[in-house]
This record gives sequence, structure tokens and C-alpha cells, in this order.
Amino acid sequence: MNFFVCPVCGGELLRVGSSFKCSLNHNFDISKFGYVNLLMSSKSSAKRHGDDRLMVRARRDFLDKGYYGFLCEKLCEICSEYLPDGSAVLDAGCGECYYSSAILRYFNENGKTVIMNGVDISKDALEFAFKRKSGVSTAVASVFNLPVAENSADAVLNVFSPEAFEEYRRVLKSGGILLRVVPLKDHLFELKKAVYDTPYYNDPVELEIDGFTLINETVLEKEIVLDTTEDILNLFRMTPYYYKTSAYDQHKLELLETLSTKAQFSVRVYRKD
Repeated sequence: MNFFVCPVCGGELLRVGSSFKCSLNHNFDISKFGYVNLLMSSKSSAKRHGDDRLMVRARRDFLDKGYYGFLCEKLCEICSEYLPDGSAVLDAGCGECYYSSAILRYFNENGKTVIMNGVDISKDALEFAFKRKSGVSTAVASVFNLPVAENSADAVLNVFSPEAFEEYRRVLKSGGILLRVVPLKDHLFELKKAVYDTPYYNDPVELEIDGFTLINETVLEKEIVLDTTEDILNLFRMTPYYYKTSAYDQHKLELLETLSTKAQFSVRVYRKD
């Protein structure tokens, strides 16, 4: 059965050939990159949604080098600990499915199953997810208007993506798990020092979320050494900093051949009340 529902009427979507249809004959074609577009155009006047191709490609190339592999491994372990066999998981803001595909692979390698689904507002990101051969079922959608039925997901992944907690609470089953990853104070501070005259620390992110109980927090910290200019630029381009920085300051990174910076994350596990 398809995990997603019709964004128009909320009805069950069934696959018919190369598209999905609901009982009211709302029809959604499956793209050549495997995703189905369930983003309601009336929800936004923007011509382009989400991360652009430059950011998506930079993130893919950076992550595929394994710099955040320690975070990915921890997410796999946590999901295996908290999720029963056969769980339905939604990666909300999945990007190119680096983390969700790794979790799916981890479950398979350890004799467990997981039904992994992802939504992202960026078509470019989901094209790259398809090329990853991730095995994740994907849809173009906003995390603030998920095409997912109430009480249907065992877990929601929220990894560096917009935090639509009301929607996550709506789609999670009673007692379902929200796995949230946020950057901490010192995350990438040395990268910012290399760019800005007055670098700044990240603001603290609140622990508490209405309707959820925090049941576990793990702080991960690692000094990562980027040994090529390309890797340094990819890290910067995959962050929101890139589009808020002048060409003059961006050029500073093009002169660097190596950079050591701290990666610092909080991995938080919540249970829906």
C-alpha cells in the first residue's frame, strides 16, 4: 500500500500504471526520477522550491566523502534501538536521502525491515535521491502540509530540515518517535572564522516540544579535516551561510587548500504524548 495520501482530498492513493490516483480520480504522475509530485501549487507562489541544484550537488558530494559518517552511524543505531520491525518511517525534508537510505540499508543488513518514505520540496534533491538508488519512496511536498494520513507513521526523521512539529505530531501514531538532529553552538565555527570578520556561534535550540516528551539526547562532536578546496567549498555551499555571504567573503575559501573545523550535533529522540 502507498504511504502517501491525496493532497487534495486526503484519500488513499493507488498506483495505476505510471501515476497515482485516489477514489475521486485526482491523478499524480510519477516522474522519470521515481518521485510523485504532491505539492499543491496554491500553497506557494514561488516558481522554484527548496534547495537548488548547486546546494544539492554540494551536499551530496560532501556527504558521500563520509565527513558526517559518524552522525549517520549513530542515526542508524538509534533507529534500530527504538523502532520495531516493519516500522513506517517518514524522512521529513529528506534531501537526497543520504541518511534515510543508510538507515534502510542498516535495517536490511541486520535482518529487520523498515518502510522508508521521504518528502522534500526540492525536485532537484529527489532527482539525486533517485540516482542514489536509495530504495526510499519519495514525494515532492512541504513538511508544513504533509500528504500523509493522521496517525500513520511510526517515526519521523527531522535532520537539519524545517521543523513542522504540528504536522509531525499529526502524522505520528500514538507513542511514535520523532528523531531530531540540530547543530550545536560550535558547529562549523572554524569554517565561519575563515569567511567572516566577526564569526558567530549558533543560537541554542530549545529542547522541549509541545506534545512530545524527550526520552534521549546524544551529543556528537568531531573535528573534521577537509583536505581539498573542493570539499571546503562544498561544505560551505550546502549551508544557509552561502546565500547570505558576499562574493568577496566567499572568495576567501577558494584560497584555502585545507581546513579543520568542528562538527557538533545534538541527536534528540522524542516520543509523541
